[in-house]
Amino acid sequence: MNKDTSKPASNAQRAVQELRGLIFSGELAAGSDHLETELAARLGMSRTPIREAALMLESQGLLEMRPRKGVRILPVSASDMREIYDVLTELESLAAARAAEAGYSKEELADLKAAIHDMDQAIKEESLDKWAEADDRFHAELVRLGDNSRVSSIVAMMSDQVRRAKASTLFIRPLPVQSNEDHRAVYRAILKGDADTARRIHHAHREHARDILTDLLEKHRIHSL
Repeated sequence: MNKDTSKPASNAQRAVQELRGLIFSGELAAGSDHLETELAARLGMSRTPIREAALMLESQGLLEMRPRKGVRILPVSASDMREIYDVLTELESLAAARAAEAGYSKEELADLKAAIHDMDQAIKEESLDKWAEADDRFHAELVRLGDNSRVSSIVAMMSDQVRRAKASTLFIRPLPVQSNEDHRAVYRAILKGDADTARRIHHAHREHARDILTDLLEKHRIHSL
């Protein structure tokens, strides 16, 4: 009889989600060290799923495993963000151009438009949390519309680090009104089939976002310890 391995896999996945939540909320602070036994007790599970989850989160750049010392939560680094945004800027701009070339209808771009609407509404409500969630949806949908599986894989690999850096600076950055306008312009260019404009606007948008984020990380000393 084959051994049932569904429960360990389920526990490992739960450990990934819960540890991610603790890291993003700051309960597991950047630069802090934690033993596997401590994390296992905190989540009410054995060390095996904790170790499996830690390996996955290490590959995503959220923590590092240290022999005999458990795990260390990695700080957000301005230099890392510059490198990551350099890559994201090129790949997402390519996705914007490819989406424009694809000739999508208004119906096929409905999710992209809905994300922009939700971002506008979030600004009116002065809810930066809602804005960040809608902004994430816009970028994810833009990459999906670009229809390149390798671009999608690379962007997904970096998304957690970007989301965490954004979360750490969200409430000290300027109100992101211009970001909404940039997204609206990209949407219109895609709808019109104007690949050059879609690429150019999104490229400038991502470069501006990179500069704001890294400047805040350095100014407020939110960087590697």
